[in-house]
Amino acid sequence: MNKWLQNRENARIFRAERTGELLLALKKWVVASIDRRAARQLSQQTGIPAVTAALLQSRGCSTPQQAADQINGAPLSDPLRLKDMDRAVQRIQKAIDSFEKVTVYGDYDADGVTATAILYSYLESSGANVSFYIPDREKEGYGLNMAAVDKLHERQVDLLITVDNGISSLPEVEHARELGIDVVITDHHRSRPELPQAQAVVDPFRPDDTSEDKCLCGAGLAFKLVQALEGEDSDQQLLLETYADLLTIGTVGDVVPLTGENRTFLRTGLRLLPQTDRPGLRALLEKAGLEDRELTAENIAFGIVPRINACGRIGSPDRAVRLLLSEDPDEACLLAADICDDNDYRKQLEAEIYESALQQLQQEPDRLLDRVLVVEGRGWHTGVIGIVASRLTETFGKPSIVLSCGNHEAKGSGRSVEGFSLFQAISACADLLTKFGGHAMAAGMTMPAENTAEFRRRINAYAASQGTMPVPVLQLDGVLKPARISLELPHAADLLQPFGTGNPKPLYGLFGVRLQEIQPVGGGKHLRLVCSAGGVRLRCMKFGMELSAFPYHPGDMLDLAVELIGDVYNGRETLSIIVRDMKLSGCDEEALLKGRELFEKAKRGDPLTTEEFDSLSPDRAACAGLYRTLRACGGYRGGAEGVSALGKMPFARLLVCLELFQEHGLVEAQAFGTQYTVTMCTVKGKVDLSDSGFLRGLRAQVQMVPQT
Repeated sequence: MNKWLQNRENARIFRAERTGELLLALKKWVVASIDRRAARQLSQQTGIPAVTAALLQSRGCSTPQQAADQINGAPLSDPLRLKDMDRAVQRIQKAIDSFEKVTVYGDYDADGVTATAILYSYLESSGANVSFYIPDREKEGYGLNMAAVDKLHERQVDLLITVDNGISSLPEVEHARELGIDVVITDHHRSRPELPQAQAVVDPFRPDDTSEDKCLCGAGLAFKLVQALEGEDSDQQLLLETYADLLTIGTVGDVVPLTGENRTFLRTGLRLLPQTDRPGLRALLEKAGLEDRELTAENIAFGIVPRINACGRIGSPDRAVRLLLSEDPDEACLLAADICDDNDYRKQLEAEIYESALQQLQQEPDRLLDRVLVVEGRGWHTGVIGIVASRLTETFGKPSIVLSCGNHEAKGSGRSVEGFSLFQAISACADLLTKFGGHAMAAGMTMPAENTAEFRRRINAYAASQGTMPVPVLQLDGVLKPARISLELPHAADLLQPFGTGNPKPLYGLFGVRLQEIQPVGGGKHLRLVCSAGGVRLRCMKFGMELSAFPYHPGDMLDLAVELIGDVYNGRETLSIIVRDMKLSGCDEEALLKGRELFEKAKRGDPLTTEEFDSLSPDRAACAGLYRTLRACGGYRGGAEGVSALGKMPFARLLVCLELFQEHGLVEAQAFGTQYTVTMCTVKGKVDLSDSGFLRGLRAQVQMVPQT
């Protein structure tokens, strides 16, 4: 038995569920394919470094123009190519000329808030009689609602323009029409087959839109409307520079791909945001500790966006718009401080609800067998359930939906994994819902409270009908030899900044390195890992992990996924190697994921093929060998890759063995996400593992498969 197995009980003490420090979901590691010849040709044609050309080539850039657009951003496109944009311009221009009452109807997240600020400020500067309206998340929910339409009618509003919402608001738009309010919709969420009967519906996802603007966020679409209103003879660069600071926050906040025009927005915004003339943004940058720092998409995502979002999640959502529009430094400072306090409270609520969700999953482990995780709680704050859903997806690697239940109604928010459209899944349950909307990766919904159990059943039935569920993927840009690691790599990658969705920071694989030393640093909050391979000694940093949570020991052979950063310290540039993920060298994570999926299928009682049953059925010798290993090690506590190393058998079969051991009182076994705990029990006499209700159930499941 190797040293790693003998010592794993002490090595794998994870802070577990109580502090939320679970290891993230298993991911399938995929190394990008690089055509070296094409990369060299691209380098020669463009003059960019060969390493940069290889990165671009692996990310789909094959021509000099594509490379230039990826590095510099695409030129601003004609906004009138968007369906109905001409009709939107005509109706809004008429309202400006006639001094009609216009309301910009936004949303309470960073994208909706910045979209509202962009369009409102432009219309005000154009002489429009304009106001804005942000619905209250708790009382009104997302998008248009009847009460808000009635309220705007009482204010004698003539034209309502939505930003970042409205595409699903068919009855609300009809109600507005009946009251004499014209509606122009600008939205970037998925449309239903039937469109609202508005004066104009600008949404790149409407079925008859042939534009290429599918990646725009709500703020980006609001800016395209401003472009169209200004006309083709206007100074487009000046227009972009006027709104680039707000565009940057909305684009980063909505996690849209940082390619094409979005890249143009972001490059311009990151350059101009530190010098913004908006008092509210200056105050927010100061409160977030970003006033004198170089701005990146990352620190906007973690420093600015959560604070703006918190305003919509906690308290009055229109304060964020007032902050962005404020021209009074004193007012802006007070609003920024108030919003930062909201963000602190949001973190507390999020932690409490996440903990409650984990407890529900522990107490009802059958939920973890679902293809789509659904958890619900009474009175959970709807302002943070979307964040909790995102954390659950990160932890368990499955689409997750969090429902907050009241006496009569349940409101939910969900997050997905790449390859599974949450919007389509929820659409399949439309008859259970009173309201829903969103896109492939995120969606929201409202339903009668009594429908929650049926909703969980139906959305999982839909997932089952789609075949094999996709798994999280860790994309690597290449595999490095330790001897070839140098500052040239981060320097070449810097040409691709800013990084974000669709253009992630380069991540490389270091495979087959031996762990030599583990050194706690930063007061024990982080680890320095000393590794070696091919005669080269490497110092790597693993941030946010304490020694007690680290699952490996000196001497282990590891595969590392690393980011390379060039740092300047005491006037000297040094190379930092940051570990983003790791696994035992040679671990077949795809086999683990498939094995777990097959075992969950068996546990759910789904029909099994004969081949699947054979893959699950252990033989006597394999069971005996696994039990001896467990007994010699005193049980097990740790991750999936470790438990899979306990027996010489496929992962699904090993899990069946553990199920049989538990059924016969040999062990107490628990699986929670990627973590497995096996505690040995005192047993007198021999047991017959073949006399098993679980195995009989598996055989019955094979008989459920229709014979051809």
